[in-house]
Amino acid sequence: MAGHGGDVVKELETDHREVEELFAQILKATGGHRKALLDEVTIELVRHSVAEEAHLYPAVRKHVPGGDAMADREVEDHARVERLLKEIEDRDADDAALAGLATTLVEEVTSHIRDEEQNLFPALRAACSKADLDQLGDSVRLSKSTAPTRPHPGAPSSPAARKLLAPGVGLIDRVRDYVTDRGAA
Repeated sequence: MAGHGGDVVKELETDHREVEELFAQILKATGGHRKALLDEVTIELVRHSVAEEAHLYPAVRKHVPGGDAMADREVEDHARVERLLKEIEDRDADDAALAGLATTLVEEVTSHIRDEEQNLFPALRAACSKADLDQLGDSVRLSKSTAPTRPHPGAPSSPAARKLLAPGVGLIDRVRDYVTDRGAA
């Protein structure tokens, strides 16, 4: 999921469609192929989540009436998904529990996507100017390019801490990915 261009909503919706395509493949795959696809979707979901937590949710809190509650709910969703991704990462390709974990991941993330697209995105579009949305899109794309690629459920969740730590953790993750060929499928 490289940067796609456009405002923040277009950027994130494009990410959502790409994740949904990976989910369709994951649900059909088995064994090592499923594990490789789960690694790929993990990389994308972690990058996406870090960018949302660093830029999207602070903007929702600032501009959208009732934005604090909305952003809090989305951050809670991310925390659940990140714990699930960590559990998946720690499993071998032939682990019998992997199929169930994959199904749970698809259900959790699909629900999160639906909520964002039906509630959060329209509220943000109504509250922000086109220039603000375009600038947020640029910030999200930049953040994704330096974000971690592995789940770190114990990492600080505040936007300021994520912005500060993400590039360093992301570099370490990308080196580990390169050395292990993770995500090279």
